[in-house]
Amino acid sequence: MEYDNTNRGALFRNDDKDPNDDKERDYSGTLDVEGAEYWISGSVRTSKSGRKFLSLSVKPKQDKPPASNKSPARDFGDEIAF
Repeated sequence: MEYDNTNRGALFRNDDKDPNDDKERDYSGTLDVEGAEYWISGSVRTSKSGRKFLSLSVKPKQDKPPASNKSPARDFGDEIAF
């Protein structure tokens, strides 16, 4: 039986995050909703009352993945433009 990833996702800690950059995401990963794939990002935030929470952002996978300052995305496709 093949693994079914439908309606599942995973977030991974951004170990390369600059601790001084509050806008850089803390977690990133992928999410599947009814067969549609998405990029998901999470950031640890603090509410006005002082409670910590995880703020999430979701974008369709046909869009580019969230850019990271540490490791820019590169496309090494099979096509050579001449």
